[in-house]
Amino acid sequence: MRATALLSPVAALTAALLLTSCGDGDGDSGGEGTPKKTAVGACAFGDLEMKVGPANAAPAPGDSGNVPVTLTNKGAKCTLEGLPSVTLTADGTSAEVAPDPAATGEKRTLAEGGSMTVIITYVRGEEGGGLAPKSAEFGLPGADATQDFPWSYGVVALKDGKPDATVSGFQQGD
Repeated sequence: MRATALLSPVAALTAALLLTSCGDGDGDSGGEGTPKKTAVGACAFGDLEMKVGPANAAPAPGDSGNVPVTLTNKGAKCTLEGLPSVTLTADGTSAEVAPDPAATGEKRTLAEGGSMTVIITYVRGEEGGGLAPKSAEFGLPGADATQDFPWSYGVVALKDGKPDATVSGFQQGD
């Protein structure tokens, strides 16, 4: 009986220590059983693989085309907050693509191995009457570094002197 009474406080103390040392797998324990969240950093190109296409290119002037840009996270969990930037470049002339009016810059978490897609939508222009990009520059929100890719989807129409094109916000991939 005496041994049982002595083991109960030891067992209770051991159980209490085990329970307070448990976290939720998302960070350190904040004490008193409350998990402390670990901050997740912003995504950077060094940890992302960028794939452009396959595109639904606009076949003729006046038609719309879509160019998907998919980012796959090869590093630790990271976040994307804000809207991406896209700049089209043609023979020394650069023009920024406007964000889609429906795009939101809400914070998105990208797990290791996860992906997000951005869609560049454009209207095909007439040869000699629009912007004939040779490349596009893709930027992450809040980052100075960009990634270039060749633009092989034809002339982009101009509307009020700007590319008749938009870029979506980040959309969850597969």
